[in-house]
Amino acid sequence: MFELVPRRALIVRINSNRVIRSLRRYGLVRYVSRHMHYVVLYVNQDEVETVTGQLEKLRAVRYVKPSYRPDLDPTLTDLEMSGVYKLHDEDDKE
Repeated sequence: MFELVPRRALIVRINSNRVIRSLRRYGLVRYVSRHMHYVVLYVNQDEVETVTGQLEKLRAVRYVKPSYRPDLDPTLTDLEMSGVYKLHDEDDKE
């Protein structure tokens, strides 16, 4: 059957737009900003380290940053505990 594979986005800053076609062999290219020279590339979670190392060796790549979205807690429990976010009476209205 179909099995979900955890993935992570890599933000790849490039020097020129010529390298965009060759980035397809490293993962799934989801977004290309030709004006700001960056590419959003999705790779499998277990391949992030190896693909990042391979991409940083390319001459046309300035730097590679992983997306931090999977590491964030979608609820506000961390913020409530640290005191950054406090519930008010208006928040409890139902």
